[in-house]
Amino acid sequence: MLPIEFLRPTENYFKKLKDKELKRKYYNALQDIRTNPQIGQMKTGDLAGIYGYDISYKGINYEIAYRLSEIENGEIIVIIMAGTRENFWNAVKNYMK
Repeated sequence: MLPIEFLRPTENYFKKLKDKELKRKYYNALQDIRTNPQIGQMKTGDLAGIYGYDISYKGINYEIAYRLSEIENGEIIVIIMAGTRENFWNAVKNYMK
């Protein structure tokens, strides 16, 4: 399993998250990503190099945006952002600028 690093938007999102079941879903999704980093859908265009992983909970779609980065002794998964699907990818684009 690869290590994970969270960027500030993700840390803030998870700190504010109160729903325990949704937290569990995110935790399971992150374990899936750690086990198989290519499990997410690779984005193209402005977001090339970024993966997106979908989560569905109570009829609402949530996303995790992440990328693989090289470090001295291998690779690390960098979680860029997590949140609801609405305007999610626009927020990721704005953050990446």
